[in-house]
Amino acid sequence: MNKFGGNWTVDKMEIVVAYAKAYLTIMNKQSWVKTLYFDGFAGSGTINSDTEDEETLKGTALRILEIESPKPFDTYYFVEKNRRNKNLLEQTIKTHYPNKSTAFVVQEDCNQKMKKMSDFLRKNKNYRALAFIDPYGMTVNWESIECLKGLGIDLWILVPTGIGVGRLLTNNGEIDEQWLNRLEIFLGLKKEEIKSHFYKEHLVTTLFGDTTSIQKEKNTIEKAGLLYKEKLKTVFSYVSDSFVMKNSMNSIMYHFMMATNNPAGLKIANDIIKPKYKL
Repeated sequence: MNKFGGNWTVDKMEIVVAYAKAYLTIMNKQSWVKTLYFDGFAGSGTINSDTEDEETLKGTALRILEIESPKPFDTYYFVEKNRRNKNLLEQTIKTHYPNKSTAFVVQEDCNQKMKKMSDFLRKNKNYRALAFIDPYGMTVNWESIECLKGLGIDLWILVPTGIGVGRLLTNNGEIDEQWLNRLEIFLGLKKEEIKSHFYKEHLVTTLFGDTTSIQKEKNTIEKAGLLYKEKLKTVFSYVSDSFVMKNSMNSIMYHFMMATNNPAGLKIANDIIKPKYKL
């Protein structure tokens, strides 16, 4: 059982499920298309809401499996690195969704499976994929996103701008080398590019002459969300508005966005996001 992350956890699931139904409606009109649903961090299938009565909610994986109208997906591929969660999800599917014989659950790293999915889509031109990437921190490498370029895939991705990127960017620009390496791999940028994007040099006049001070830019987390959106545009033709997730202190934690090569998909995504929250 996974832990509940706030009201936006439910909103996030509702967004993906609503989009999946609209996506399948479009694909149902194209008889030659086979559909693939890919979940890179599928979890155990259920979520503990953390309320007093510990209500258990169905996770996104199970909600997607329950879609029958206008049609179900032809294939489901659930990736979960944690063995216990993988086993729980697999057992739940076998017990409660026995008709889903094309639902596969694997214990693997999402980055590796995203690359294998890209290879599959290149070889199987009749497949179209809807992917949901809801990572634990900054665990999705940019090169895993890049490998999806030019493919028939719509990608919903949760970007840890506040709890990830924002926490690694120190105020004075003196970032630990390990943190810089992580940012470099996550954002697909060189260290110099990262520093120039999030920091500015300021000339400070003192009694002893002029000196240069390095300061972090304002609205760093918002800039991180916009940066990731622009990076996605180098791989996909279109990127949706962001559903911005905040904690109880009104601080941004994540930006949730969808990338696609289909203009119809972009409109659907924005229409779904708009009533909830966007930045």
